[in-house]
Amino acid sequence: AAALGAGVDIGTPRGCMVVDIGGGTTNIGVISLCDIAVSTSMRIAGDTFDDSIIRYVRRKYNLVIGKRTAEEIKVAVGCAYPRKELIRHCVKGRNALTGLPQWADLSCDEMLEAMITPAMRIVRAIQSILEQTPPELIGDIYADGIILTGGSAEIYGLDVLIAKKTRVPVVVAEDPVTCVVRGAGKAIQFLDSPEDHGYGSLNPLTDAY
Repeated sequence: AAALGAGVDIGTPRGCMVVDIGGGTTNIGVISLCDIAVSTSMRIAGDTFDDSIIRYVRRKYNLVIGKRTAEEIKVAVGCAYPRKELIRHCVKGRNALTGLPQWADLSCDEMLEAMITPAMRIVRAIQSILEQTPPELIGDIYADGIILTGGSAEIYGLDVLIAKKTRVPVVVAEDPVTCVVRGAGKAIQFLDSPEDHGYGSLNPLTDAY
């Protein structure tokens, strides 16, 4: 579904790697001829980045913040690769000892420190899938690049980190947040006669997901 939403023609014999980084899980797959050649799923995604930020802020500033605040920090100054310019974000929370309101001025470098561990775990999973990919498909992936979808694909520098560690080009899909939804919508039209649309025997309820 993520591949369809990203505009990939999943019916061709070319190999395509899609990494969908959602809220709760990251799904990685290599698709060719309407089939998944190799794939994996891991419970490290957007929520994991939020939890890492929450723990970091409490450990360094003794400041208790919630999921919503962590999400705001991730969007404002979060990164998986060093930013070109140092930016800061003021965050408010509750002091863990006194219970009184407190604020902290967080920098993007601090958020890189907080987020790099889960980011590298995603990178290692991608590297593992690349190692398992059939030789006849790996060349296509190196030529076309890895496609990132899902809300966390927009984390600053995550595409650069993956590209540098895997030495494979990385492309963030257009509007990555809605890729799966749009792909599922496209799959509906193939339910009756997928052959008429050039997708062979694709059954979207089983193969595409």
